[in-house]
Amino acid sequence: MGTANEVNKREGLDAAEIGAIAHLYRAEVYRSTLWRTRLDTTTNWAVVTLGIALSLTFASPNASALPLVLVGVLLLFFLFLEARRYRFFNVWRARCRWMETHFYAPMLNDGDLHLEEDWQKTLAQDYWRPKYHIGLMVAVGRRVRSSYLWLLLIQGLAYAGKLVVHPTPAQSVGQIVERAVVGPIPGEMMIGLGLVYVGLSTAVAVWSLLYDRKRALSRGGGRGSSMG
Repeated sequence: MGTANEVNKREGLDAAEIGAIAHLYRAEVYRSTLWRTRLDTTTNWAVVTLGIALSLTFASPNASALPLVLVGVLLLFFLFLEARRYRFFNVWRARCRWMETHFYAPMLNDGDLHLEEDWQKTLAQDYWRPKYHIGLMVAVGRRVRSSYLWLLLIQGLAYAGKLVVHPTPAQSVGQIVERAVVGPIPGEMMIGLGLVYVGLSTAVAVWSLLYDRKRALSRGGGRGSSMG
């Protein structure tokens, strides 16, 4: 493995510049950690809100299932709020990963300093003209895959269970549909909206997974010329 002076010579960087990159990397790690904490906070809000809705719904056999319906609106709000935060987090994470794969890893790998030409310019452009590296729907899909799909499934199963077992075990599908009625909204529509709600969330999660895989392949396993 080459010495530090050899690395500096090949990179065109002196010791002070190498140190500056190290401090820059530490700063980006700190920012990504900070935004990661914000993501966890939003997820906690969603979990607590769903827990309250479950408690209200199953407090008694005669309790309404409406809290489980209304909590879906809050879960969607938290989901899009978290997706927005994730787009910020992804900027700092991408910069950290870029320095790891194009500077630190090659430095540790004997005789393979560059994974691509002008990696510093790509990083510099990201500082000069900062932008999101992924779209909002990709961020939404990633957050659904990470945690929200499970919350939505728990919500859906709890709602279905409430209709089936309370106030007494249902004797027919028609009785279940009748229990799903909310004011002027027929039960068929409420159940249909619930299926669309979970189905669209699952579809976005699958789409984002396929998108991420395709993007990774196009970038050669994450070592391409684009960040994010």
